[in-house]
Amino acid sequence: MAETTARMPMRIAHLYPDLLNLYGDRGNVLALVRRLRLRGFPVEVVQVGAGDPFDPAAFDLAFLGGGQDYEQAILMDDLMRHKAGAIREGVDAGLVFLCICGGFQLMGRSYRTWEGRELRFLGALDLWTVGGRKRLIGNTAYRSGVLAEAGADPWIAGFENHSGRTYLGPGVTPLAEVVRGSGNNGEDGTEGAVHRNVFCTYSHGSVLPKNPAFADLLLSRAVARRYPDAGPLAPLDDAFEAKAREAVFRRLRVERD
Repeated sequence: MAETTARMPMRIAHLYPDLLNLYGDRGNVLALVRRLRLRGFPVEVVQVGAGDPFDPAAFDLAFLGGGQDYEQAILMDDLMRHKAGAIREGVDAGLVFLCICGGFQLMGRSYRTWEGRELRFLGALDLWTVGGRKRLIGNTAYRSGVLAEAGADPWIAGFENHSGRTYLGPGVTPLAEVVRGSGNNGEDGTEGAVHRNVFCTYSHGSVLPKNPAFADLLLSRAVARRYPDAGPLAPLDDAFEAKAREAVFRRLRVERD
């Protein structure tokens, strides 16, 4: 293990940890913390719930997990009245975000329920979601052009369980293309979204522990913003993570290039 540096801690905001933690999504925060500490970076995780202030300038990375419609309805008033402006400010400033499923949807402009009711969301990203009657469920495999461009392993193994169908506007790049599964909407072959330093995905379960290249892409951007002189992240032994990924790919009979 690397020796801890004398630098100030990297700070991670875990937004609504009590309400948006579907299918073990907090494991993504645990993975980020562990991978930072193994490289000698001290880390502080701050839970930002309803009623708590959110100052994007005080953090290096923000996490918004998934939740069911009930949980999202509970937090909507606090989100729209007290945190929407700060979140949009953070996006524009280049703060690194990871948003999963319901968090992914909340970052968009709107959600139209299958009954036809239109809900206004954050509008931080140019995307929108339409509710469906049928749920899209199962293990997934994606190939990410965003990871490939960064020189990283482009394959992402995940698990999806959502009824919303999300569509991206021209200002947003898909995180990946679908190889197995449904992705954003089951129609256009896209999965997730990337805009500035915001990364969104429908992958639960958690996605980062078994996809270390994805985790390190987020961390490299966060570290570079805080410490421009830090250089590339030191490599880690990801043997266990590789086995977890392989198990998913074998089950899905995915042949990778």
